[in-house]
Amino acid sequence: MVQDNEIKTTVSPFRMREGEIKVFDGKDGYVSMNQILQKINLGHIGDIHFKILDLINKFEFLTSRQMFQLLEFQKADIKNQDKLNNKLDQLIRSKILTRYYFTSPEGSGIYRVYCMEKMGKYLLTSREEECKWQPSDNAKPVEMIKKKLAGNQLVIAYMRKVKAFSDFKLKPQILAKTLNKQFKPIASIDLAFNERKVSFVFEVVRRNEDWEKKLIERMNLWKDFYSNFVPGDSGFSSMPGLIFICEDDRHMAETFKVLVTNNINIPKITFYYTTDLNQNNDSLSKSLYDFVEENGKYKIRNVEAKILL
Repeated sequence: MVQDNEIKTTVSPFRMREGEIKVFDGKDGYVSMNQILQKINLGHIGDIHFKILDLINKFEFLTSRQMFQLLEFQKADIKNQDKLNNKLDQLIRSKILTRYYFTSPEGSGIYRVYCMEKMGKYLLTSREEECKWQPSDNAKPVEMIKKKLAGNQLVIAYMRKVKAFSDFKLKPQILAKTLNKQFKPIASIDLAFNERKVSFVFEVVRRNEDWEKKLIERMNLWKDFYSNFVPGDSGFSSMPGLIFICEDDRHMAETFKVLVTNNINIPKITFYYTTDLNQNNDSLSKSLYDFVEENGKYKIRNVEAKILL
């Protein structure tokens, strides 16, 4: 597998592309549970397949590369990317998992997206593991899937590269008290630093239709949460930092501009920004940015965060 720092692309694979659609790339037809049980009994589907299934259940959408990195982190017995791809093909043929790819006038995407199938849920349920997957989950639009992939990539990068990494939650529930609304950022991450816990929440921003308007609406919820925060709210012992995951450097500036021009400011909170490709760096200590005012103009600044070493 190509290492993160060897990736030469200058554009994020999880960026939005005009006219992009999702294309089914799984298996048609019917596979019975008896056929699957026979494969399990013969050893054709084993522990590593169930580890893959557990990851899909937790992360919802994953690329094979992301899956391999997670299995490596878990020290699972998977030799290389090709071996994993063979296991995934077995799960696809048995309709335990399914997959999609994205295409647009620019061409087809270079990766496949793996997600749960009905038979996968049945297998997890038989092992008394909670699986909230519904068939409608696979009907999610391109925007939502790409947001999830970008968020998963960041979580995986923190797991693998940040020494202070402690724990994470995917789509944690946040309560905006005054508005009495719950919402879910893509993830929260806890770091153990200098004998204290530091938490961050991550908001993925994509250039989908009306993204500026949706960002403003979202920030009203965040402002409510932070303005009324007391220790223990939404499971946080202290106020978490907020980081925006953007498509590229220019998108960081565009996101910042939306916040400034709409006077979205939260006291005691500094907004930080990062991009998808910044997660490919060997170290994440310089993966964050903020904006500072100099001579009446705003300038982007790279923040050295020792907590992310």
